[in-house]
Amino acid sequence: MAVSVASASFVAHINAHQPLLLRICRMYCAAAGDQQDLYQEIVLQLWRAYPRYEARAKFSTWLYRIALNVAISDLRQRTRKPAPERFGPALPDVAALPDSGPNADDLAQLYRAIARLSDVEKAFVLLYLEERTYEEMADILGITQNNVRVKMHRVQDKLRHFLTQLA
Repeated sequence: MAVSVASASFVAHINAHQPLLLRICRMYCAAAGDQQDLYQEIVLQLWRAYPRYEARAKFSTWLYRIALNVAISDLRQRTRKPAPERFGPALPDVAALPDSGPNADDLAQLYRAIARLSDVEKAFVLLYLEERTYEEMADILGITQNNVRVKMHRVQDKLRHFLTQLA
């Protein structure tokens, strides 16, 4: 069976942006299984929307917008209907298992602080950590650059407060 040009193009885009998608999944889900489920749901929604993608915006901007919307919707759905208790040992908290290295404790503390943020605030942090400009953030989130500046300042203050509490 031949693979269409659109399919090949989509797969190439997803492969190129896979680290970004995985970071979004880690930001919104603690358990590895939930991260995998969210990743699959994001890719499915991207595939469904791909025929309507127009190159007016950068692909990464389009991808961010869809991925963040799916992640936030998924989180809201999971918090409305908690998963039933599972048998066996509990899955480890991914945020509590940072990469090894000299800053592992700092990274774990940062993830714990980020976990306390709202869905939308997490999106701001993710975009900031991805070194997106305020202009790109505004495009992705559908708000003005001025609003991005204000919200980023508030999120940074909130994170500082959480980090001092955790210290």
